[in-house]
Amino acid sequence: MSEPTRLAIGDLARQTGTKVNTIRFYENIGLLPCPMRTASGRRIYCAADVRRLSFIRHGRGLGFSVDEIRSLLALADEPERDCAEAAAIAQRHLQDIEARITRLETLRTALANVASSCDGGRIADCQVIEAIAGVDLPVEA
Repeated sequence: MSEPTRLAIGDLARQTGTKVNTIRFYENIGLLPCPMRTASGRRIYCAADVRRLSFIRHGRGLGFSVDEIRSLLALADEPERDCAEAAAIAQRHLQDIEARITRLETLRTALANVASSCDGGRIADCQVIEAIAGVDLPVEA
């Protein structure tokens, strides 16, 4: 039987493409468990930590919030549970993304209209500056 993987924080960071400070942050907020420590106090990680951190990174890359990741991790920690709750989290996240896309499309159209309305001249008469100052563009919530 082989020895379990034991990684220092720098090795974990390199293996997962995560900054050391981010790993410490995830530990501080409870997404990653507090690691084992050597006699000298250095953090030691195992393969399960690599998988968990990879999950967090992929979830964050998909735009899931820290709270959503926390909920998904809690579900993943109980493999016999029904996955309907995970699907519901994903569905809510998808709805948020679709709403954000709609707002961004509206913003794109407004900015395109403002940018194309510029026909040169003095900045004092600039329609781009006036439109932004006049809050003619939809504001991101």
